[in-house]
Amino acid sequence: MTRAIEKLALFALAMTAAAAYADPGVTPTTILIGESAAFSGPAQALGNEMRAGALAYFQAVNAAGGVNGRKIELRSIDDGYEPDRAAANTKKLIDDGVFLLFGYVGTPTSNASKPIFTAARVPFVGPFTGAESLRNPINRYIFNVRASYFDETEKIVGQLVGQTLDRIAVFYQNDDYGKAGLLGVERAMQRRDLKIVATGTVERNTTDVTAAVAAIGKADPQGVVMISAYKSCAAFIKAMRAAGYNPQFMNVSFVGSKALASEAGPAGRGVGVTQVVPFPWNIATPIVKEYQQLYSGSTKKDDYSFSSLEGFIAAKVLVEGLRRTGADLTREKFITAMESMRDVDFGGFLVTFTPTSHSGSRFVELTVIGKDERYLR
Repeated sequence: MTRAIEKLALFALAMTAAAAYADPGVTPTTILIGESAAFSGPAQALGNEMRAGALAYFQAVNAAGGVNGRKIELRSIDDGYEPDRAAANTKKLIDDGVFLLFGYVGTPTSNASKPIFTAARVPFVGPFTGAESLRNPINRYIFNVRASYFDETEKIVGQLVGQTLDRIAVFYQNDDYGKAGLLGVERAMQRRDLKIVATGTVERNTTDVTAAVAAIGKADPQGVVMISAYKSCAAFIKAMRAAGYNPQFMNVSFVGSKALASEAGPAGRGVGVTQVVPFPWNIATPIVKEYQQLYSGSTKKDDYSFSSLEGFIAAKVLVEGLRRTGADLTREKFITAMESMRDVDFGGFLVTFTPTSHSGSRFVELTVIGKDERYLR
């Protein structure tokens, strides 16, 4: 009996010592991570899909015993895709003791949160944004899994110009996100000695596109690159077509592909969207097959999407970083472990991080909305 009590006392002492030196959010059995994203409002499909994909992977990991014996707990808070709310949520999550931040949705919300998590030295993994402000100059605490908006807009402009559609306009959201995409288009056009023929803007979380249609329609462009969320982009496409304009519409991945097709309806047919993850219906790609199995098991649905696949991939990359860190889990050791990834194959999706680059992937491919709101490669 005495020996049993001694063992119990030693175990308690060890756990107390471990807790004393562990970073916030880490216990002998759990890892708490935090997320602020849009779960309400006009951009809610982005946050809900991203989170659903991530949860599908986290739940499978937890069911198998967790990461180095610890199960992942995801605490999510709604920011409605508004920067001030995201910043407040970030402060709360850090004050509440999360180990790291994961799966934020949007450039303005991520930018508003950046000074807070940087000052607190909290890792920020897998944001759903391609903004250069989160890539250069490198921030030690930010790990981007997806390709950048510069990568996406280069692909779009190259495709349009390759089809001799060089009169290109830009419809963009009047905030950090839209301006990041606009800059990408400008850079891609300059490389080809071309200039944007017209621009039009829309305010975040609104769908008033009247002025944008007038400004862009007047220039009669052959192609329009759109840098906004799905509701405003759908409204713009419908209004342009109703006004008799039918350029080639192109979107970057953040638009929310599934939601865009649904919102645009028949007017969306033929609209192009760049993607930064593999095709979610191509089970010949190993990570897609795994995603479909785990996502269907978690949600009891088969409503696959690019956004939920992105959440799934980001979660898988995060878990790999945690595994590499080992049982002695600290934020600094986690960062070092993430920076050790070199061409890690997650099942047809390669990721590389180094101490001088936290941009994990440059994968971009083009898709188009076909009939019945289905996507084609």
